Amino acid sequence: MGDQNFPGEGALRNATDGRAAVWAGVAAGVGSALAQVLLWLAFTDAFPHALFRDARLTAAILLGQGVLPPPTTFDAVIMLISALIHFALSIVYGLALAWVLARAAVGASLLIGALFGLALYAVNLYGFTALFPWFAQARDWITITAHLVFGITATGVYRWLERR
Repeated sequence: MGDQNFPGEGALRNATDGRAAVWAGVAAGVGSALAQVLLWLAFTDAFPHALFRDARLTAAILLGQGVLPPPTTFDAVIMLISALIHFALSIVYGLALAWVLARAAVGASLLIGALFGLALYAVNLYGFTALFPWFAQARDWITITAHLVFGITATGVYRWLERR
């Protein structure tokens, strides 16, 4: 009996729950966006302009540099395209994190999620700037925090859903 590892007892797993990973990515996408908005509201006077700027930065991945600010105003098409890209990436990142979590001890999950969030920040705000240099302007502590929230939220939701 001592050789058996059960989920929740520090067991290492190898199977990834795809459905849980997708929902974890979506939940983390919502949570990180909400955290970012709340931080802008609490600590800056940049809302809603920062939201509209970031939406244009994201939409420019698909629509090209012509949609970049100024103006940093509301545009329904920009917001829709930005949201689609945000959630598509959130799902991909949720799947990647689930793959990592499936191979890790349960007890280390939240630390792994936080480190994953920091790695995403580096990839998104430093790596992707080789292709999309306009993202450099979004490098700040609020964006780092939002990425940490993403990693921790995705981890928590994934671990909760995989047990169900």
